[in-house]
Amino acid sequence: MKKLMGMLTIGALFFFGATNCVMAQEEAQAAAPQEETVAATGEIEATEATVEESAVAATATELTVESKTFHQVLKEKFIQGGAGWMTPILLVLIIGLTLIIERIIYLNLATTNTEKLLKRVEDALANGGVEAAKEVCRNTRGPVASIFYQGLLRSDEGLESMEKSVVSYGGVAMGRLEKNMSWIAFVIAVAPMLGFLGTVVGMVQAFDDIEAAGDISPTVVAGGMKVALLTTVFGLIVAIIVQTFYNYLAAKIDSLVNAMEDASISFMDIMVKHSTRK
Repeated sequence: MKKLMGMLTIGALFFFGATNCVMAQEEAQAAAPQEETVAATGEIEATEATVEESAVAATATELTVESKTFHQVLKEKFIQGGAGWMTPILLVLIIGLTLIIERIIYLNLATTNTEKLLKRVEDALANGGVEAAKEVCRNTRGPVASIFYQGLLRSDEGLESMEKSVVSYGGVAMGRLEKNMSWIAFVIAVAPMLGFLGTVVGMVQAFDDIEAAGDISPTVVAGGMKVALLTTVFGLIVAIIVQTFYNYLAAKIDSLVNAMEDASISFMDIMVKHSTRK
C-alpha cells in the first residue's frame, strides 16, 4: 500500500512538472510574436522619425536658400564669376554711375524757368536799361541766362551782332550740356564686351578642363559654362542700368536745348522792341 501511494505521488509530480513545461513553452511561443511585433513597430517608428527629420532638414535648407537676400545672391554670383573679369565690369559700372550723377546734378542746376527770366529781363530793360538786364542775368543760374548775358554784352553793336553772339554761345552751352555723354555711351558699349570676353575665355578654360579630364563630364561642363556666362550676365546688367540713365539724360538735354532755343528767340524779340523804343 505504501509503495502504491509512493508511485502515485511520483506520477503526480511528473505529470504536474510536464504540464508546467508545456505551459511555459506555449507562453514563450505566444510572447515571441509579440516581441517581434514590438520590434518591428519600433523599427517602423524609427524609420518614420528619420524620414521626418530628413524632411525637416530639407525644409530648413529650402528656407535658408529662400531667406537669402538679393544682395547676398549677387555677391555669391560675383565671386563665382572670378575677380579677374568681374572687377573690370564693376569698375566700369562705378565710372558710369559717377558720370551719370555728375550729369544729373549739372542738368538740374542748368534748368531755368525761362518765362520768369524773360519777364525779369524785359522789366529790367524797361526800367533800368541794358545794365539792369545784365545784372539780372549775372544773378541767374543756368545756360539760358548766360546766353542772354552774352547777347546783352553786344547790344551796342547792333541786333545782327547780338544775334550772332546768342547763336554762337548757344552752341557752346549745348556742348557743355552734352559733356561726358560720349563717355557714358562708351561705358554702355564696353560693359557687355567685357562680359562676352570673359565668357569666351571661360569657355576655352572649360574645354581645357574637359580635355584634361578625358571625358565630357556634366559637372565639368556645367560648372565651367556657368562661371563663363556669369560675366556676360553682369556685363549686360551694367549696360542696361547705364543705358536707362543715358536715355533719361538725353531726354533732359533735348528738353533744355529746346527751352534755350525758344528763350533765345523770345529774347531777340524783346531786344528788337527795346531798340525800337529807343
